[in-house]
Amino acid sequence: MLNWCGLGDQRIEKVLNSYESGRSFTGDYLDAYAIEISNVTELELKNNKGWHRLDSLPKVLSDAVELANGWQYQIPWFPKMDELNPESVYVYPWSIYCHGTDPTGTELIFVIPNDKMVYYLGTKM
Repeated sequence: MLNWCGLGDQRIEKVLNSYESGRSFTGDYLDAYAIEISNVTELELKNNKGWHRLDSLPKVLSDAVELANGWQYQIPWFPKMDELNPESVYVYPWSIYCHGTDPTGTELIFVIPNDKMVYYLGTKM
């Protein structure tokens, strides 16, 4: 997953939490991971194409983050986006699935450089 966004799997120190649901017959699912990494800087993320700071998201990505934030009852260890400093969180949209312009599924990679943490959430409803 870290290769998808250009960071590289060699940074992985430890997977701290994970959740993988079953797949429904329609393909609905929820997967999430919390990964401690060795290092990443904000400058690196700013210079790496595809990363967006949480406080400056395009509309469809903002809606996808809102969709991801709605799974707290299933994965309580996943950070709540509204409780984080939006200036210090970056998100990489690996994929966003929409009906019209409303996201119904997404795969997002969040990085909090100061905490050396990466969070992944993949879902389809």
